Amino acid sequence: MNTPYDPSVGPPDFEPPQETISVAQLDDVTRRREVIVQPPARPGRHPRIGQPGEIWDGVRQWCLRTWKDSVGPFLNRTRAVLTPAWDFAVAVVKTVTGLGWTALGMGAAAWIVGAVFGWSEAGVIACLALLIVVIGALFTIGRTNVEVELSLAPVRVVVDQSALASFEITNSSPRRQSSVRVRLPIGDAAAHFSAPALAAGESFEDWVTIPTDRRGVVDVGPLITYREDPLGLVRREVAWTDTYQLFIHPAIAALDDLGTGLLRDLEGRSTQDMSNSDLAFHTLRDYIPGDDQRYIHWKSSARLSSISGEDQFMVRQFLDTRKTHIALLSDLETTHFASDEEFELSMSCAASIAARTVMDGMDLTVLCGDQVVVRPTSNYALDPYSWAQMGERSLMGEFERVRARAADASMAMIVTGSAAPVDELIRGRAVIPYAIQMIVIRAARGRDVGLRDTGTFIELTVGRLDDLPKALRGGLT
Repeated sequence: MNTPYDPSVGPPDFEPPQETISVAQLDDVTRRREVIVQPPARPGRHPRIGQPGEIWDGVRQWCLRTWKDSVGPFLNRTRAVLTPAWDFAVAVVKTVTGLGWTALGMGAAAWIVGAVFGWSEAGVIACLALLIVVIGALFTIGRTNVEVELSLAPVRVVVDQSALASFEITNSSPRRQSSVRVRLPIGDAAAHFSAPALAAGESFEDWVTIPTDRRGVVDVGPLITYREDPLGLVRREVAWTDTYQLFIHPAIAALDDLGTGLLRDLEGRSTQDMSNSDLAFHTLRDYIPGDDQRYIHWKSSARLSSISGEDQFMVRQFLDTRKTHIALLSDLETTHFASDEEFELSMSCAASIAARTVMDGMDLTVLCGDQVVVRPTSNYALDPYSWAQMGERSLMGEFERVRARAADASMAMIVTGSAAPVDELIRGRAVIPYAIQMIVIRAARGRDVGLRDTGTFIELTVGRLDDLPKALRGGLT
């Protein structure tokens, strides 16, 4: 039989402590028991080596600290000291012309020959070569304090029109300025001038005619002043202006109005196509279910209903007002042109159409090589034709660009050469939307004016630039 447990007495074999333990002593004993004591390492065992990843992280951290604290600041200080010296050395080397390097090379060769064979004459030649280069460098010493202005008039011209580049040099120093030589790069050539000695505040002005016999973009400038020795061994140049571009547009023909377009526009022109909603009122017609009730003519409907005794409604009928959006594509594929003259004729045809489109206030998208101009002004509409050059360009890829860049166009005009395949043009017609009218203009130098309707597009043949107005009158009527 189990004896009930009495908490005041404790278990049967429990012996109450002989001493009383304070709370502080009890806490101290508890803390000592909670301390985990690491066992001492056994004799002869090495400490644990970290994993390869931990070793690499330590090495990387050390390298970063070393670079940040020592190597990086040292390299920055070295660069700050050596950069001005390096720039000065480069500037000095650039002042030596090709003739100067030839003289130095001959002097070095003479010095080697004299050292090898013991020829004193060769040593004299080496010293003379070095001496004339050093003396030539003395001619370039001096500072030019001037103010320079360069201008083009005009910036855009047509082939064979006159274009001028004028400049003005003003002495901005309080002392008299010695004469300087001026060089003005114009395309691949350069014009040279000699500015006289100028008193304080005095100016010198001159101009040069730029040849414009060929279509293209001509870089003019920068205007450079230079000093050089009489032999041309050493030359120091200073550029004072930026480089300007002269756009030489192809020759253009005077065209008639290109006619009525195919897109709705508030500023468009009235056509003979009927419309249910527009601005040009035409007539009244009977109401058809589905018509917009806003266009019911209530007075006429009431009068007609009173006469017939039945409810009848009359609806306003409008004429469509539309505005042309022309996508003008120039084919630049080399194999599509019989000669360079034929390519220039195609550029003139495209430029003439672009100029007339802008003059008529129509929307225009020009696609000519890498140049794409959307709704240009008269100043920029012909710039792409100054950049255009023949190359290897897929005509199908050009049609894809028309669809991507001028999907809302009402008319696509393709200017190409006499050798462009007809089947390729037919495949290109399938690429652009069917609602876009397509006209192909073939520049075929020496041929008569031609007009042909292939069923999918209209093809015009132009043998001379003067034939373009006649061809467009026949193709757009």
